[in-house]
Amino acid sequence: MKITGIDTFLMQVGARPTSEPGAKAAVYSDFRGGRNWLFIRILTDEGVYGVGEGSGWPRVVETAVKDYATLLIGEDPRDVDRLWYKLFNGSMGHGQLGTVGGGALSAIEMALWDIKGKVLGQPVWNLLGGAFRTRIPVYGHAKTPKQAHELMALGYKAVKVSFTGAVDVDKVAAVRDAVGPDVDVMVDAHGPSWMTPADAIRVARALEPLDLLFFEDPVAPENLDAFRRVRDATDIPLAAGERVATIWGLRPLIEEELVDVVQPDTGRAGGITQMRKMAAMAEAHWIMMAPHSGSLGPVAEYAALHLMATIPNALMLERLEMDWPGRGTVITPAPEVVDGHIALPTAPGLGVDIVPAEIAKYPSERNVLELPADDGWAFETGTRDEAPYAQMRLKRRLKLRGR
Repeated sequence: MKITGIDTFLMQVGARPTSEPGAKAAVYSDFRGGRNWLFIRILTDEGVYGVGEGSGWPRVVETAVKDYATLLIGEDPRDVDRLWYKLFNGSMGHGQLGTVGGGALSAIEMALWDIKGKVLGQPVWNLLGGAFRTRIPVYGHAKTPKQAHELMALGYKAVKVSFTGAVDVDKVAAVRDAVGPDVDVMVDAHGPSWMTPADAIRVARALEPLDLLFFEDPVAPENLDAFRRVRDATDIPLAAGERVATIWGLRPLIEEELVDVVQPDTGRAGGITQMRKMAAMAEAHWIMMAPHSGSLGPVAEYAALHLMATIPNALMLERLEMDWPGRGTVITPAPEVVDGHIALPTAPGLGVDIVPAEIAKYPSERNVLELPADDGWAFETGTRDEAPYAQMRLKRRLKLRGR
C-alpha cells in the first residue's frame, strides 16, 4: 500500500452556508473570524483513505500539510511512527515546539491511524492497547446558571465557566449555586488580556470556597514562574497545556508538577501517539489528562475519544455542546452525549468521515481573531486599542474578590 496524495478541506466556522439565498461567505458570529477547521484525507493506491484534522492556525497548517505531502507520496501509510519522525525531522529548521507544525503532524498522523485501523478492521483505540472504558466523560461550557441547567438537562455532570480577561468570581459562584454540590465546576481564565500573577493568586483564593475541579490557565502559558507562584499560593488544582505541541512542549508543566491536569489539544499537540506519551509522562507524576477541545472540529473530537479510551489517567473531555449548528453536518456520524458521556466508536479506524459538500458551503476567509469590544472587562476600560497581552486589574474589589 502506498500514499498517492493528500486532499485538504478548509472551512470558516460561524458562517452561514453560501448555498443560502443572499448569504455572505462568512458571518463570524461569536467566533469573531478567528475559528477555522482544517480536515484532510490521505489517499492510497488501494482506494483506502484516512481522515484527520489539524488545528493551531488552520489556514497556515493547510500550507504545512501540503508541504509535508512531498515527503509522504509513495510511502506505506501503515508505518505511522516512522513517518511521523520523517516529517518531524524534515521540518526541524522551522522550530520544533510550535502548534503550526504540531497541527500539521496531528492531522497527518490522525489520518494514518485511520487508514491502519480500516486496513486491519479495528478501531484505533484497539490498536493502541485496548480500552480502559467504553464511554468517555465530557464537560460543557456555561457562563450563566441558565446554560448550566441546560447542560444538566442533557446529562452533563461537569461545567466550565470561561472568561476572556479576568475572572468574575460572582458569576462563578452563581453557577456553583445553580448546579449544586454534585456537579463539578471548573474555571478557565484564558486571555487576552492575561492576569498578572498577583491578580491570579487573588482570584484563586477567592475561588477556593467554591470547590473547583480545576482552575485553567490562571496566567499566560509562557510564564512558568507565574505558574509556580500561583501553585504555591492556592490549594485549587491547576490545569494548562492547550497551547503547546509535542512531549517537549508539555514537559516543563509535567516534570515540575506545576499543574494537576494537562490539557493538550488533539488537533495541534503533534498526534495521537504524542498525546499518549504525554499521558504516560503525566501518569508518572500523578497528573490527570483532560484534552482541550474548545476550538476543534468534530474529527479531532473523534480522535480524542480513541485516545481517552486508552489511557489510565483520563479525567474528562472538553466539549462545546452549544456550538455552531454546522458542526453536526460536516461529518458523519455526529457523536451524541448520553448521561454525560460519549460512547466509544467501534467502527474500523476513527469511525468518522467528512462530508466535503457540506464543508464547501463555508469557505474560509480569515483565521485571526477580532479583539472583543472594549467593555472594561476583557481589557481595562479604554485600553482595547492598545491590545495589551497582560495587564493588572484595577477593579479588584468588585471583580477579583467577588464582593
